[in-house]
Amino acid sequence: FCGDVQVRGEYPSFIFRYFKEHNIDTSYITEEDKKIIKEGTVDFYTFSYYMSNCVTVDENAETTAGNMSKGAKNPYLKASDWGWQIDPDGLRYTLNLLHDRYPHTPLMIVENGFGAYDKLENGIINDDYRIDYLREHIRQMYKAIEEDGVELMGYTTWAPIDLLSNSTNQMSKRYGFIYVDVDDYGNGTYKRSKKKSYDWYKEVIATNGSSILDD
Repeated sequence: FCGDVQVRGEYPSFIFRYFKEHNIDTSYITEEDKKIIKEGTVDFYTFSYYMSNCVTVDENAETTAGNMSKGAKNPYLKASDWGWQIDPDGLRYTLNLLHDRYPHTPLMIVENGFGAYDKLENGIINDDYRIDYLREHIRQMYKAIEEDGVELMGYTTWAPIDLLSNSTNQMSKRYGFIYVDVDDYGNGTYKRSKKKSYDWYKEVIATNGSSILDD
């Protein structure tokens, strides 16, 4: 709904049926409003991707964790320590879905990352699980661009440095390439240390992703 307004500059036809069914008065929408919407469309479409969900009619099905949405657990997927399902193929599917809906609008992924309990041992954080997560998602982005013709203009991870997780208000749910010595209660030295993923992702950026296509 929001994407259609922002990208196409018009309300999708189904929304007026929805408004009517829920007794929402649309008389306030003027022709001038519609003109403003039409002339104020976006130049590119941004979105976040972390995981996929399943839908089921089984009321007793096991559910999965998530940020803004939850669904039925997919038994074929691995998950993070917080229950977020790991689905790189789902990112390619999403890119194709959005490209098909908005074929003339470039896409940009503004959030994608892996929250985990990182352990600092002898000054080193071996976060191979984060490297694996990002590698596979970037490979699916490449396939969407090269094989499917998706116009993907950019990609940024969540997040460059450890910070308070929005979904759980925890520092222990870490996403960054840089470790920050602080716990969930604000205790620590706040010293910063590069994780193994730091130099790995630095090389990914320097090679525009080519360093991971065949490794």
